[in-house]
Amino acid sequence: MKLKVLTLIIAVAFLSSCEGESKKAKEVSETQVIAKKVVEVDPMKDKGIGPITSIALSEVDEVMAAEGKEVFKTKCSACHKMSKRFVGPGLAGVTERRTPEWIMNMILNPEEMVAKNPLAKKLLAEYLSPMANQNLTENEARLILEYFRTVPSK
Repeated sequence: MKLKVLTLIIAVAFLSSCEGESKKAKEVSETQVIAKKVVEVDPMKDKGIGPITSIALSEVDEVMAAEGKEVFKTKCSACHKMSKRFVGPGLAGVTERRTPEWIMNMILNPEEMVAKNPLAKKLLAEYLSPMANQNLTENEARLILEYFRTVPSK
């Protein structure tokens, strides 16, 4: 009798562990699906998350670009270089890789972008350092965007 009870307990424990492994395998599978969705996001359609939902650009405003270069030097250059990877990605040609809205939202709202935006999450995973919030105004972010528009990819 004791042997039957012991066998039953072992069988239940074994079946429970198998169910747990199946659940873990399903969670891994769902994670892989989520990771694949990150790759499938079209960066030139993603506007990011933040206050900028639409921006109309015309010809480059050289005065704004010059002001943006100065803001970039004082607020961004500790982590970003134009033509090479540093703490963060190189930014030459960024306007060819991301929408203007995404760029400004990343500057203005980096915490939420890194938490919720697939492209920003991917950058965090690659660089292992979150974008610092410099508490810039929308005008300052717009000036930086204008500067970025003058720096083509290498």
